[in-house]
Amino acid sequence: MVANKEPWRYSAAGISIALRVTPRGGRDDIDGIEQLADGRSVLKVRVRAIADGGEANKAVLVLLAKSLGVPKASVKLLSGATSRLKQIAVDGDPARLGEALRKLAKSTDQGN
Repeated sequence: MVANKEPWRYSAAGISIALRVTPRGGRDDIDGIEQLADGRSVLKVRVRAIADGGEANKAVLVLLAKSLGVPKASVKLLSGATSRLKQIAVDGDPARLGEALRKLAKSTDQGN
């Protein structure tokens, strides 16, 4: 099921994104938008790294920076360091970042 609600929020400094991360997911990729049982939307992300010593978190930050075309220093983990559900902040132009996320989510949803 594809949720219409976008799992990101705009701010003056950029954008914050709700993620559900799958460590050891076989590849580093963004798998579209998913609606959780409680109604919240999340961006599904999978990484090859294991969830040990912050390796998966680092891989998620690198993947998002690369996918959104921003420097790694612009992507920060806000919450969820030891959880599959995370909040990530990305500094930059909110409109451009939102558009990039929409394209990433759309291209992956059509592949499902």
